[in-house]
Amino acid sequence: MQFGPVPLAQARGAILAHSVPLEQGRLRKGLVLDADALAQLAAAGLTEVTVARLGPDDLHEDAAALTLAQALVPDPAAAGLSLRAVGTGRVNIHAEAAGLAEVDAARVAALNAVDPMLTLATLPPWQRVAAGEMVATVKVISYGVDRAALQEACAEGQGALRLRRPRLGRAVLIETCVGPDPTPDKGRQAIETRLRALGVSLAAPVRVPHRLDALTNAIAAQDSDLILILTASATSDPRDVAPQALRQAGGTVDRFGMPVDPGNLLFLGHLGATPVIGLPGCAKSPALNGADWVMQRVICGLAVTAQDIAAMGVGGLLKESPARGRPREARAE
Repeated sequence: MQFGPVPLAQARGAILAHSVPLEQGRLRKGLVLDADALAQLAAAGLTEVTVARLGPDDLHEDAAALTLAQALVPDPAAAGLSLRAVGTGRVNIHAEAAGLAEVDAARVAALNAVDPMLTLATLPPWQRVAAGEMVATVKVISYGVDRAALQEACAEGQGALRLRRPRLGRAVLIETCVGPDPTPDKGRQAIETRLRALGVSLAAPVRVPHRLDALTNAIAAQDSDLILILTASATSDPRDVAPQALRQAGGTVDRFGMPVDPGNLLFLGHLGATPVIGLPGCAKSPALNGADWVMQRVICGLAVTAQDIAAMGVGGLLKESPARGRPREARAE
């Protein structure tokens, strides 16, 4: 691609590189200069103009952006995504429904390494999105790009994006109590809001005393897609009341504890085919915590292994809520 100033007489058919203000209005950059545009430039007193001119091996920025976006999402309906071309070398990619953004980070990095003029910016992998929310944007920086580079970028990024929709529709929250609770619905409201964002309904409240036998019976009695447990007293050991109650009900604890703060005291298990999540106390707050990451993936049908949770430590230092009972660092007297 050629780029630089040329006399107006040689600019016809070229792309205007920089916007030019006129007495009335302006000629915007990216415009393909025709006789009328050149006459307006001459009337404004210009004798030359900075332009870009595509070569035989170049593709225009808009066509290149759309081609790259189509490689990233070859079947939008199946991927749950939509492509929205906005011009100026940009195509935005949006979620068609609520869910999690699945991003192949290795493919995105490989695509972005092909040519600096071809760029893809995405949300972090597994970030929750609402219907219509932007998941990624493709931007071609120059007015045209080499077709061979575009072809290589398309191959590197092939199928790198999709939406994971919710697979579970019903959840139950079992809460334990020790004496009267002055705010019995505080935690439930925060959790119900989280579930609603992914289209999951929450069953009627289940509250039992904070005792092994009572919680065991409550777990065994449930018939739901997802069992959530929120205890009055923090679960501080794999043999504590909540994980032990899951075992006694016939279930399995797959992972206790996670390297995400807030959220350390989570446990994950299953009762038959039903996933069970023991929620940390921070789940009572609407602020983001480690339980969100696990719960969202489980709801969207993703297998969450002990290794997956162990890997969440990178980026797992989340913002601390001011209402936290035991802050990370002691406050000055």
